[in-house]
Amino acid sequence: MIKNLLKQCEEIALNPKKTVCDYIEKKNMKAIGMIPLFGPEELVDAAGMLPVGLWGSYDIEINLAKEYFPPFCASAVMAIMELGLNGTYNMLSGVIIPGMTDSLISLSQNWRAGVKNIPLIFIAYPQNRKLPCGMEYLEEELKSVKEELEKIRGSKIEEEEIQRSIQLYNEHRAAMREFDKLASTHPNTVNNRERSVVFKSAFFMPKREHLSLIKQLNEELKKLPEEKYPGKRIVVTGIMLDDRRILDILEEHGIRIVGDSLVQESVQYETDVPQEGKNSLEQMAKQWRDIEGFTAAYDPFKLRGKLSAELCEERNADGAIYASVKFSDLDEFDMPIWMQDLQALGHKVLSIEVDQQDRNPEQIKTRIQAFSEIL
Repeated sequence: MIKNLLKQCEEIALNPKKTVCDYIEKKNMKAIGMIPLFGPEELVDAAGMLPVGLWGSYDIEINLAKEYFPPFCASAVMAIMELGLNGTYNMLSGVIIPGMTDSLISLSQNWRAGVKNIPLIFIAYPQNRKLPCGMEYLEEELKSVKEELEKIRGSKIEEEEIQRSIQLYNEHRAAMREFDKLASTHPNTVNNRERSVVFKSAFFMPKREHLSLIKQLNEELKKLPEEKYPGKRIVVTGIMLDDRRILDILEEHGIRIVGDSLVQESVQYETDVPQEGKNSLEQMAKQWRDIEGFTAAYDPFKLRGKLSAELCEERNADGAIYASVKFSDLDEFDMPIWMQDLQALGHKVLSIEVDQQDRNPEQIKTRIQAFSEIL
C-alpha cells in the first residue's frame, strides 16, 4: 500500500504537464502558475483554480531565455523563462511572480515583455515584515492579487471562500509536517527520491486531493515500527534539492535525508496562516511575518543555522548539507554563517552547488563521497 501511494506521487511529480492538463480538461479548471519562492496559493484555490508550482526543469536546453538573461542567472529562473517562451506553459491562465530577489524582479519584467499570452500577476513581499506597516503593505499587495485573479475567474472571490482555503491549506501543512517526521522514523521504507516526490507532487494537484493522499500515506507509515537506518542520516537546507542524480548519489553512499529546511519542501509547510485577523488577507500577511529560517525572508538574527542544528538534534542526524543554487546571492550570503553555526555545535557539514543545467555532477559526486567517509 505504501509503495503504491509513493508511486502515485512519483507519477504526478514526473509528469506535471500531463497532470495539470488533465485537471484543466477533465475538471474544467483554470490553472495559475506559482513561481518560487513563495506565494498566496490560498487565493488561487479560493478562486476555484489550480495553483501550479513552477520550479524550472532538468530536461531542457536554454535557448530563447538567453535573449532575456545573462548566463550567470540562476538556472531555475532561466528554465522558467524558457518554458514560458517555448509554449510549455500555454495551458496556464496566468502566473504569480513574487518580487523576492533581483532575479525574480527581472523575471517579472522579462515575462511581461516576452510571454504576452500568459497574464502576469506581480506581488512584492516586504522585508520589513514584522512591522505593522510591512503587514499593511502586504495586505494591499494581496488585495491586488485577489483583484487580478477575480478578472481571470470572472467573478468576485468571497471572504468565506478564502477562509475555507486557509483552513484546507493549514490542514495540508499539518499533514506534510507529519509526513516529514514519519519519513525520518522510517528511513528504510521512504528513500530520498520517494521523500522528494511526495513534496514535489503537491505542486501539481489540488491540495484537497493531495491531502487525502498524504493522510493515507501517514496512516500506513504509522502502522510500521520505527526503523534503524544502516547508513548515515543527514538534514539538508537551501532552495531546492530535487535533482534525481544527486539524490541517487546520496543513496549510493548510504546517506538518507531525514529532515530539511529547503524552500521547495518543508519551508512551504512550517508556518500556518494564523486564525486571528480582521480578514483573510491580514491573516495571510501575518503568515509572512511569522515565517523563520526562509532564504528570502529578512532575518537580522540569522536563525537558519540554529534551526538546522536543532533539526539535526531532533532527527539524530550525522551531518548536514547546504545545497546552494548556483548564482543565488541569497544562498551564498547565508551559507558561511550556516556552516559556522553548525560546526560550532559539533555538526559535520558540507556545501554543494546545484545547477539545473549541470549535465555532469561529477564534482558533487566526489564531494559527497568524501563527506560520506567523514561521516
